[in-house]
Amino acid sequence: MKKLLAACLAVMTLIMGTNALAAEKSTLIDIKERGTLRVGLSTFVPWAMRDKQGELVGFEVDVARRLAKDAGLKVEFIPTAWDGIIPALLAGKFDVIIGGLSITPQRNMSVLFTAPYAHSGVQLAANKGKSADKLTIADYNKRSVTLSVRRGAFTVETAKKYFPKAKLRQFDDDAQAFQEVLNGNAHAVLASSPKPEQMAIQYNEKLFIPLTDRLSRGSEAFAIRHGEFDLLNFFNNWILLRTEDGWLKERHDYWFTTLDWQNQISEGQ
Repeated sequence: MKKLLAACLAVMTLIMGTNALAAEKSTLIDIKERGTLRVGLSTFVPWAMRDKQGELVGFEVDVARRLAKDAGLKVEFIPTAWDGIIPALLAGKFDVIIGGLSITPQRNMSVLFTAPYAHSGVQLAANKGKSADKLTIADYNKRSVTLSVRRGAFTVETAKKYFPKAKLRQFDDDAQAFQEVLNGNAHAVLASSPKPEQMAIQYNEKLFIPLTDRLSRGSEAFAIRHGEFDLLNFFNNWILLRTEDGWLKERHDYWFTTLDWQNQISEGQ
């Protein structure tokens, strides 16, 4: 009887181990069988945005399309509100977030990050009429100052860190946050570079960059669900290859250091 029980336990352990291994590989297998990589992203310039035909373009879009092409897959983009993008990933609405998501310890508690594939920073663009005399961090860290940011973004943490005394208004996307400043309802807006610098050039009569240095530097990575180590290995190796051959840098430079693409996109972004 004891031998029979031991044998049964051994079989159960083997089955459980096999099931666990299968569960670890399930997402990558599902992607291969489906033939489509489902990518969650949120639109903000120049990471992902709409062109004049309504199609998605931008750095993240290029990255996801090249990744899928290299793997012999199709790609499906699933635009998602920024503050709900991690819950949507965990709910299985898509396979991966490729959307300028910066690595933070708090986010890492919920998702598994790949190696970084890009680096950004947070900068501040201010309204010339309301903030012409405000040229330092201390000038904006006052109760009389109103700042706008995109809800759920890394910029919210940056704003709270550097400007704890200022009033913070949060919006669903960067376009709304910048419009608040352009309308004169806020002194300045915080956003990931190069958006502040580019907007200051585009609206030079209303906006300027008061600070010489960026407020922070972020490391962006793909995000997947915990336990998907086979998928993590696949993504990390792709990032390594496209970093070494210079493709990621070339695409990043195009979207972040030029405005050659500006005429492609629809207004209001």
